[in-house]
Amino acid sequence: MNKMSSKTSFILFIFVIALFLRDVTSIGVNYGTLGNNLPPPAQVAQFIKDKTVIDRVKIFDINPDILRAFANTGISLTVTVPNGEIPNLLDLAYARRYVEQNIKPHYPQTKIDVVLVGNEVLHWDTPDVQNKLVPAMKVFYQALGLSGLKGIKVSSAHSLGILLRSNPPSAARFRPGWDVGILAPMLQFLRETKGPFMVNPYPYFGYNKKQEDFLLFRKNKGVYDRFSKKWYMNSFDMLLDAVYMSMVRLKYPDVEIVAAETGWPSQGETYEPQCTVENAASYNGGLMKKYNSGMGTPLMPHRKIETYIFSLFNENTKPGSIAERNFGLFRPDFTAVYDVGVLKAKQAHPTPSLPPPKTGGQPKTPAENKKFCMPKVEATDAQLQSNINYVCSQGVDCTPIQVGGSCFNPNTIRSHAAFVMNSYFQREGRNNFNCDFAGTGVIASSDPSKVMAPANSNLECRWS
Repeated sequence: MNKMSSKTSFILFIFVIALFLRDVTSIGVNYGTLGNNLPPPAQVAQFIKDKTVIDRVKIFDINPDILRAFANTGISLTVTVPNGEIPNLLDLAYARRYVEQNIKPHYPQTKIDVVLVGNEVLHWDTPDVQNKLVPAMKVFYQALGLSGLKGIKVSSAHSLGILLRSNPPSAARFRPGWDVGILAPMLQFLRETKGPFMVNPYPYFGYNKKQEDFLLFRKNKGVYDRFSKKWYMNSFDMLLDAVYMSMVRLKYPDVEIVAAETGWPSQGETYEPQCTVENAASYNGGLMKKYNSGMGTPLMPHRKIETYIFSLFNENTKPGSIAERNFGLFRPDFTAVYDVGVLKAKQAHPTPSLPPPKTGGQPKTPAENKKFCMPKVEATDAQLQSNINYVCSQGVDCTPIQVGGSCFNPNTIRSHAAFVMNSYFQREGRNNFNCDFAGTGVIASSDPSKVMAPANSNLECRWS
């Protein structure tokens, strides 16, 4: 083979590899632990590794059980030093002890990429702590180096409360005082250490019914920034470009931006009608598609913004409204609240063929071999409502159990759950595992429509 053909083959090989990598689906996720029913960290790490496309995890503390659980998984971790430690970290000796006790025992077997010094410090903490943030970051970075951990970056995560204004993005700027007093020195430190500027863009917090499609990555007319002459088709891009332009004004356009938290709750209070499974699936699904397309924003077209969805689990002890406890992609039993492509592609499970008839007997008719999925007697209404929410988010037709539908009566959660659980079971291939529903489903051989249908109903409720 001559040199020219070898070079051509090599270029073709690189091109094919690039195409393959482009099609690889991945995303980051925030793993919060404000729940009294969450699974052990070891199970969580195994689940993420084996069952999902999540390749990066961010946690809100430095929990040794979590760090041990993610050892040798290949999953990147971003960990957080609590805000209360910031004053202490100004002492290099203290910072070195902190690193030796909390970081070094787990590295490199646990792939710790970034240590965040505090979370949303400028949003929540006192001016005294705020002014100590950047010096603490510098000392902590020095402590990591002295401990031989030079591959770990140091940063801090910010709410978008750091912005004075964000709309239009071309006119965005950081809040006066914080801009040159804290953020400029921080960006200089991040530039020198090649660390990321971590921000938490939440279109959810700017919810407006008239802009719902724009907020949720749905088809819309877009928003035009007349100063930059750029069109925006979603709010997420607008918020990131607002951060970028604020950095440009301070002359730090080169520092990497990371979307450290973003998400949408699937349930909320009566005064939070935007918190639905459909909206959460639309937002996080759009986020997944955008991230894995490799596309940047109108002002950063060639940047793929590293992104972390909030959050992995619904957290039942988190304070605040119902919405705050329902940002999770998964329930504590690992069942999906909705599926936006985070789970790895399922292998095809063919419907098992009917068993051969016993010698001397007659073959069973198809009706006799029919299987149905029903709720277990001990399943609670809360569990069954959760099953309804899940199934209806998976493309199963749930109109029959809505008002006026053929299966609306009896109007009970158990009856509605029975219908949708069975519909899902039948559609997915009637495998026993399709009726598990976190242990709340059971296989039945008798037609449930004969039990569930009200005697005075003149509508036909089809169960299979």
